[in-house]
Amino acid sequence: MLKILLVDDDAEFTEVACHIIEFLGHDICTAGSLKEAYEWLENTTFDHIFLDFMLPDGSGLHLIDHLKNSNHESYITLITGHPLVKGILAGLCGPKVNYIAKPLQREDLEQALSRQEKPINAPHKNKTNSRLPQKHFDCLIGESEAMQELYTIISRIALTKANVMLLGESGVGKELVAQAIHNATNVAANGEAEMVATNCGALAKDLIASELFGHEKGAFTGAIGKKDGVFLRASSGTLFLDEITEMPIDMQPNLLRVLESNKVTPLGGTKEIDVNCRVISATNRSVEEIAESKVLREDIYFRLAVFPVSIPPLRKRKEDIPLLAAAFLEELNKEYNRTYQWRAEQIQRLTDYDWPGNIRELRHAIHRAFIMSDVDATNLTLPKDFRSPFSSVSENQHSLSAGRTIEDVEKELIRVTLDDVDGNKSLAAKMLGISTKTLYNRLHSYGELED
Repeated sequence: MLKILLVDDDAEFTEVACHIIEFLGHDICTAGSLKEAYEWLENTTFDHIFLDFMLPDGSGLHLIDHLKNSNHESYITLITGHPLVKGILAGLCGPKVNYIAKPLQREDLEQALSRQEKPINAPHKNKTNSRLPQKHFDCLIGESEAMQELYTIISRIALTKANVMLLGESGVGKELVAQAIHNATNVAANGEAEMVATNCGALAKDLIASELFGHEKGAFTGAIGKKDGVFLRASSGTLFLDEITEMPIDMQPNLLRVLESNKVTPLGGTKEIDVNCRVISATNRSVEEIAESKVLREDIYFRLAVFPVSIPPLRKRKEDIPLLAAAFLEELNKEYNRTYQWRAEQIQRLTDYDWPGNIRELRHAIHRAFIMSDVDATNLTLPKDFRSPFSSVSENQHSLSAGRTIEDVEKELIRVTLDDVDGNKSLAAKMLGISTKTLYNRLHSYGELED
C-alpha cells in the first residue's frame, strides 16, 4: 500500500480520483492548494504525489522545486489540462516526474502508480524535437481553449472564399493567423497558391494605388517599367493587407471598387483585369474604435470583414506560454548550435508576466536572454524585469493625474475594465463593485448606450 497525496483544487475530480485510488488499495490525502500541500509535507512522507499544474495560489512547479530542496523523495505525477504541455515540461522536472492529462481514466492512475519504482519520461538527449509543440496549420502554436476555438474558425473559413478581417492587439500574430488561413485553404482546395502581403501603413500615399493595382510603363514620373500590383500577384491565392485602417480615407473608394467587381485597372492602363484572391485584412483597432474614429468607411468594412476574427492576447491564454517559449528557444538553439534548456522557475516567471506586447514581446525577451547568456552554460539567464519602455508608457496611460475630473477617471476605469473582460457588462460590474444596473446607467450617461 502506498501513501499518496493528491493536490488539486477541482473538488469533483478529487472525489473521483480518491475513490479510484482507495479502490486500488492505497492510502490517500488531499490538498486544494500549495499552502495545504506544504502543511501536509511538514510532518508526512508520501510515496507518490498527484499534482495539478495550475493551482489557486501558484503552479505545481513550485511544489516540485520545494521537494527538490527537501528530504522528500516522492514520485510525482503532474496533472495537466493539455497533452502537449506535458511534453514541454518533460525536461524541466527530473526523472521522478510523470505526466498525465485530464480527463483521466482509472487506467491512467493505475499505470502512473505502477511505474513509481522507476524513472518516468526522462527526456532522451537525442530526441529533443519530440518535446516540441505541434504547429497547427504549419505555423500556429497553442493548445488553450481560445486557440482551439481559433483553429475551428480557421478550418471553417478555409472551406469558403470569404474575405476576413483579423482584429487583435499589436504582437498577437495576425500575419501568422493569415498564413494559417491561407495554408488551410490550400489544403482544402488541394492547391499551391501563394500569399502576398503588404503593409498599408508603411506605404507613401502616392504609391498606394501602384502597390495595390499596379501600373503601366510611363504612368507617372519614375514609372520606368510595367509593375503588377499585389492583387494581381496574389492571383488565385491570398492577399494580406496589414494595418488596413492606416489606408488614407480618400484611397478607400478605389479599393472598394476592386472588392465589389473583382477587377483592377493598373495606373496608366485602359483595360480591366480579373482578380480572384481572398483578401485578409488586419488591424490592431477594435470594431468600436474603427467606427468611432471613422478611419475606415462603413461600406468597405463590410466588404473586408465578411468574417471578422478576433485573436486573443497572450495574457488570456497563458497556458500556451510554455509551448511558445519551448518553440522559440529551440529555433535559436538550432540557428546558433546551442543546447540551452528552460528551468521550471523560468517557465513560471514567463507565465506569470502579462506580456502587454504579446507574442512579439515574449519572443524578443527570449531572444535578448539568449544573446546575454553564457555560451558555455546550459541554461538561459532571464532579465530581472521583463517590462519594456513601451509597456511602462502603456501602464501609465491609465494612472491618475492632477486636474482630471472624477467623471473622467470613472469613465476611464469602466472602459478599461470592459476592455479587459471583452465587453461582458455583468462581469465588469462585479469587478467594479457596482450593480449591473448602475453600470448601464453610467454608460447611458456617457452616451455609450442608446435609449
